[in-house]
Amino acid sequence: MDTKRKIFNLIILDESGSMQSIKQATIEGFNETVQTIKGTQALHPEQEQYITLVTFNGMGTKTLLSNQPAAELSELDATRYHPSSNTPLYDAMGFAFQRLRTQLELVQDYHVLVTIFTDGQENASKEFNGTTIKSLIEELKNQQWTFTYIGANHDVERFAHHISIQNTISFESNAESVHQSLVQERSARTRYYQNRREGKPSGEDYFAGDKDGE
Repeated sequence: MDTKRKIFNLIILDESGSMQSIKQATIEGFNETVQTIKGTQALHPEQEQYITLVTFNGMGTKTLLSNQPAAELSELDATRYHPSSNTPLYDAMGFAFQRLRTQLELVQDYHVLVTIFTDGQENASKEFNGTTIKSLIEELKNQQWTFTYIGANHDVERFAHHISIQNTISFESNAESVHQSLVQERSARTRYYQNRREGKPSGEDYFAGDKDGE
């Protein structure tokens, strides 16, 4: 009988046109996150790590990885990530949340860690809005889902709180700031995995101790 605790890492990555200026830094940051997840799988063999990567822009939402086991994770490159168009953030979140929730209906003993990375605020969604996304997030929080939001060029805390996400980091649209924000994220991610191993609750303090001045 499989008694391993499954952790599903859902990353929702902005692929809108404004991401072009930080394209390479974003790709490098994602690939370093992949290595963190792979390393965690080796460090905590009692966990099973999976990753889903969803990218989005006005041309549509793409699922580049779908619950791929950590050992099989492939890195992102410029041939699969092409920033363009606008930012239908709510639609990307709604699609990704609902799809993963359906996939997990028959799965037991799991946690979901959601990371949303965007350099701009919602401006193009057609199927979801702030109210429906907030309701969905609040429902999923009661099912062992943890949500984080990393953003630039808008009031990140205010927007995230509007949709019931308390775990936030703000960055600026340059390579160094992207790098710093993702270093903080990976530190928090490593602690999150350790907390799952120790059976500690997952609350609204994901980034505690990782932000400047804390």
